[in-house]
Amino acid sequence: MRYFLITLLLFTSITSFSQDASDSTSQEEQPPWLVKSIFGMNGTNSSFVNWNAGGRNNISLLGFVSASAVFNSTKIDWNNTLDLSLGGLQFLDGSGEGLQKTDDRIEFSSKIGYRLKQNKYYYVSFLGGFRTQFLDGFDFPNDSTPISTFMAPGYVNLALGINYKPNDNLSVFLSPISSKMTFVRDQNLANLGAFGVDPGVFDTITGTFTTLGRQFRPEFGAYFRVIYNREVAKNIEMKSRLELFSNYIDRPQNIDVNADVLFNFKVNSWFSASANFTLIYDHDILITDANGNTGPRTQFRSVLGVGVSYTMKNFKEKNKEEKEK
Repeated sequence: MRYFLITLLLFTSITSFSQDASDSTSQEEQPPWLVKSIFGMNGTNSSFVNWNAGGRNNISLLGFVSASAVFNSTKIDWNNTLDLSLGGLQFLDGSGEGLQKTDDRIEFSSKIGYRLKQNKYYYVSFLGGFRTQFLDGFDFPNDSTPISTFMAPGYVNLALGINYKPNDNLSVFLSPISSKMTFVRDQNLANLGAFGVDPGVFDTITGTFTTLGRQFRPEFGAYFRVIYNREVAKNIEMKSRLELFSNYIDRPQNIDVNADVLFNFKVNSWFSASANFTLIYDHDILITDANGNTGPRTQFRSVLGVGVSYTMKNFKEKNKEEKEK
């Protein structure tokens, strides 16, 4: 939790500085930066008294930050995004169950491109991405052994390719030269071969691992990403992203999929609602189902929330939206 609060405070300060600097400059002198950040907190509380249909008293909170900084000039297009979210659910029925996570994400992406002379919509681009989580994750009701933690897993993506960007809403990036690096910085999870790393060798006689599991797994292959954002209706904004990765060396036919769709419903300047849907498939992540069968599976998550949010924009971003209206 402390990492989330520190990062939130730091990025708030940076964004506030950018906004103040932009407002103090005349419109003709505006730098080609578009800076935007959204801070929000969603919460729910459910209580039941003699409720025939059943239910458990609970309270849940979800905090999030979604920020972007875009630099665009005649030749250079540089896009940076930061997404942070952390949420939890606490049952209030006296069961003694601990706090359970409902969302936990740290994700940063930066893509810089140089415009080709032949076509103004195409860029030679280099992309870097980082993804992990803040806190330990558990497979409830077992809350004694973590199944994930900070940097276990942690993912770093690097890619060089061509980016097609006909407008600010659509970006299509294709890279035949990319790498995906998986970090499992928890030796217990690495020994089990979690998240695709090589597992350790266990000696049943001594009851110890004679060879420790690796904490790092590199992959090289092809990477494809599509980002499409638009306002689907008044005060309804959609953000979508699809990422595909194929490992050239190990089972290239098993394509990793990471897809996100987010809808923001703006009630007024402070109150909003959101619906976030995430789909992940990674052949190297093994999941055990209710019947005890273990194997790769499609992961799906949906998060719906209503709460307060505040959007910060620099002068150039505000001026751009006024022109579009």
